[in-house]
Amino acid sequence: MGPGFYVIAILGCADGSAACAPVATIPTRYESRDACLAATGPALAANNDFDFPTLLAQCRPAKAPAAEHLPARAPKGSLQG
Repeated sequence: MGPGFYVIAILGCADGSAACAPVATIPTRYESRDACLAATGPALAANNDFDFPTLLAQCRPAKAPAAEHLPARAPKGSLQG
């Protein structure tokens, strides 16, 4: 099963695009990798205020946080301890 959605991570890189580190994650969720890739340019343009020589925008697969999943309900009449 593939990722539930994609998010854009903004990476700050040292000279030569080496040693990149995540500096921000855009909260928008994209249903497909293609949709995410199409949004990387505008996301990078809107989030370019970090103090690094090079910034990159990268799509990363993500899954819904556990808090978004409802717990399974026990069948009616089953014992719960």
